Amino acid sequence: MPTQRVLALASVLSALLGFGFRPPAAGPVGPPAPVGAVPSPRQLAWQELAYYGFVHFGVNTFTDREWGTGDESPDLFAPSAFDARQWARAAHEAGMAGLILTAKHHDGFCLWPSRFSDHSVRSSRWRDGRGDVVGALAEACRAEGLRLGLYLSPWDRHHAEYGRPAYLEYYRAQLRELLGSYGPLFEVWFDGANGGDGYYGGARETRRIDAAVYYDWPRTWGLVRELQPQAVMFSDAGPDVRWVGNEDGLGFETAWMAIDRSGLYPGFAGYPRLAAGRAEGADWVPPEVDVSIRPGWFYHASEDARVKSLAQLIDIYYASVGRSANLLLNVPPDRRGLLHETDVERLRALRSWLERTFGADLARGARAEASAVRGDAPQFAADRVLDGDGSTYWTTDDGVTTGWLELRLPAPARFDQVRLREAVALGQRVEEWQLEAETASGWRTVARATTIGVRRLLRFEPVTASRVRLRILRARACPAIAELALFLSAPLPASASAPAHETTLSSGSAASGASSGSRASSR
Repeated sequence: MPTQRVLALASVLSALLGFGFRPPAAGPVGPPAPVGAVPSPRQLAWQELAYYGFVHFGVNTFTDREWGTGDESPDLFAPSAFDARQWARAAHEAGMAGLILTAKHHDGFCLWPSRFSDHSVRSSRWRDGRGDVVGALAEACRAEGLRLGLYLSPWDRHHAEYGRPAYLEYYRAQLRELLGSYGPLFEVWFDGANGGDGYYGGARETRRIDAAVYYDWPRTWGLVRELQPQAVMFSDAGPDVRWVGNEDGLGFETAWMAIDRSGLYPGFAGYPRLAAGRAEGADWVPPEVDVSIRPGWFYHASEDARVKSLAQLIDIYYASVGRSANLLLNVPPDRRGLLHETDVERLRALRSWLERTFGADLARGARAEASAVRGDAPQFAADRVLDGDGSTYWTTDDGVTTGWLELRLPAPARFDQVRLREAVALGQRVEEWQLEAETASGWRTVARATTIGVRRLLRFEPVTASRVRLRILRARACPAIAELALFLSAPLPASASAPAHETTLSSGSAASGASSGSRASSR
């Protein structure tokens, strides 16, 4: 019986029997101590973004390739109706938080007029050499209230000095140029593709590098920290955000935010097997799910009929955002320099469906109670999961690692999914949980899963219930649950189903931890 009920019963009995019982005065109760790795403020802010866009654009758009060789003429880059504001407007209407642009892909062509290279828009006939894609997108993002991120490929198949020390000075000079010229960035993206065949200033040869040491990554990361201290950095090794290990839109059913970064580097060959993280990992490096709305990363007219369907995008959302990862959805501009109409329509359809599904939390207005409350203190009470404030949470006394939290709904409600959030500033704690619902035929388990993390969305067969109970079955330390919300999926339009030649993820599918094999032929 919870302590509050014991004290209340004691007070009643003492009054009836004439005793002078007084409940003990409650002293100040502090929050639980963090457990394991914890996020930095910049990581916490990044994880709240949840969903944003990737923009692959460059000479590959005009050569119909995924990877350029480095010998392409700058004049190939010739968008006929370039409009970065259209990209930003479409992203804003899609509900994205920002856009990350491939400022330089592996071919070495720069989408800004770099002072350090003639292999850029400055040498093209587009806008008479006065164009700047990075600058235009930065301005468009500001106008639409979006954040800007930049991708600068470490591999450069054009530069004559790639593979030698002089290239590193060039690379960092360009990075400094980007970091200091276009305003605040929310993410800086470092790919793991390194070395191979290239033009290399006309040498046309194969160059191999030791990715573990060649780039001297700590020095490059330090430059980002100096010039963009609020930006997170992505790579196989973090240091802030890690690759999920595939390009299929799949996070992990059991997803730990922590890994051990020691010995890792961008392009680490055995990385995919580590991508799910581990509970005892020393470093908080949350996953990002990068996936394209089309089969390829750059625009190809042959893929206009192969844009992912609404049903596929919904499944990807649940398999990424719903598994405590951030979703980075690539939408490539076409040769006009515009996002294709089909892609834009799918983005709008996804936004509409998400709003209709998550617009009303069916648990709001419920009465909450729990098996135990930390120090019986109101700041840790069960109803904290209903207040819409991610910084408040229900928790228990130290050492209490199992328990339940029950909601009595204002009226019987029909729902088919639950959203849970942990107070991850205290570390990731829950290892296994289940959701039970009281239906007309009694209590039954409707969902069961492992980790929660920043957010966990789990779908199940629709159920109508008047009470629900979250049962924490295992935890590394006392649980700290910031949200329990219930929703009913909006109906899908008839046109939302996947094309016959594409595969739709099942709601229960999980990333296996093995690479999809596409990384070497895409990003």
